Amino acid sequence: MFYNEIAGVKVSALGLGNMRLPKVEGQGEKIDWEKAQEIVDYAMSHGITYYDTAYRYHGGESELFLGEAMKKYPRDSYLLASKFPGHMMEKKENGMMGFTSLLAGRPDTTVDALFHEQLRKCQVDYFDFYLLHNVSEKSVAFYNDPEVGVIDYLMKQKSLGKIRHLGFSTHAVSAETIDEFLTRHEGVFEFVQIQLNYMDWKIQDAKGKVDVIARHGLKIVVMEGVRGGRLAQLPEEQMARLHAIRPEDSAARWALRWLQGIPEVSVVLSGMSTLDQIIENVETFREPNPVSETEKDLLQEVAESMLSWVPCTACRYCTEGCPMELEIPRMIAAYNGLKNGDHMAKYNPAGAEPSLDPGRCIGCGSCASICPQNIAIPNIMRELADMLTEK
Repeated sequence: MFYNEIAGVKVSALGLGNMRLPKVEGQGEKIDWEKAQEIVDYAMSHGITYYDTAYRYHGGESELFLGEAMKKYPRDSYLLASKFPGHMMEKKENGMMGFTSLLAGRPDTTVDALFHEQLRKCQVDYFDFYLLHNVSEKSVAFYNDPEVGVIDYLMKQKSLGKIRHLGFSTHAVSAETIDEFLTRHEGVFEFVQIQLNYMDWKIQDAKGKVDVIARHGLKIVVMEGVRGGRLAQLPEEQMARLHAIRPEDSAARWALRWLQGIPEVSVVLSGMSTLDQIIENVETFREPNPVSETEKDLLQEVAESMLSWVPCTACRYCTEGCPMELEIPRMIAAYNGLKNGDHMAKYNPAGAEPSLDPGRCIGCGSCASICPQNIAIPNIMRELADMLTEK
């Protein structure tokens, strides 16, 4: 296992994500604790030090499992990361918060009560890394709200030693959202966790997001490095092209080696649900072996052969003459994500800023007339509006 650093802390280049642990067949998200423990034990014995969980993973069971699984190991032998679920919360009266979306129906709580609940579930006195969960166009207002005070509270916990390093994860449609959040809270966050893989490099503007984070001087923790498994199972024709160069490498290994070539990346999380997966991934991270420039070009060709996407370059010509002042490139990024199976690209226009509501497009065509890529933008806006309102 080779190692990198985040804020001066030595971290394993491969981290164990705890969102896709082995499950008991026929029982939904219930974790198979025995099989999951085998994976954790293999990770610990092979140099993995970074363990990532969150409040809602496995219906809330992930934190409980990890607390039990790790208590056999010295606390200073591993690094634990969890997340505050503000992307699924709303402000209520008297300092209370309610749950929404997949967490709807749980009793109202406070920032303090929820944070200490997580500490108890994980059976620890502090988190090495703690994140705001999914800072995005639909959650940024909640996180920025001074009356809610999530960031102020977490900064206080950091001063008390309950949090060692503070960051946030994001599925933001636009790199601008990340930039604006980091600028508003300059000096608060020490790392950012993003969805990053060679397919999303263009269609989700992952490159732009990496560039923004680098400009702020922060390191990156990667999630969805194989895009939920899609990049681990390539079409036969495309796999043959990769095997012609490296016949022993799996599709997943290609995807993970691509990530090793990005200097800002410190940890690549993998939600490994079988021993075979973790054995292969540990070997991939035994030492740095990033893809060559030729291999990188080949992977982009493979990605583009699998995509149905609008070739927007985010030049922003379209926004200059839009009478509705719509953020067209940001919405096209969401459109591309949804067309290619990324459910996280979906958002509620009613809860976002007006510039991100495709339903406000009046179809005047001023954007399309100036688009260097000749994109029929009003058609895309209509289709995106339908996609966002589908049940």
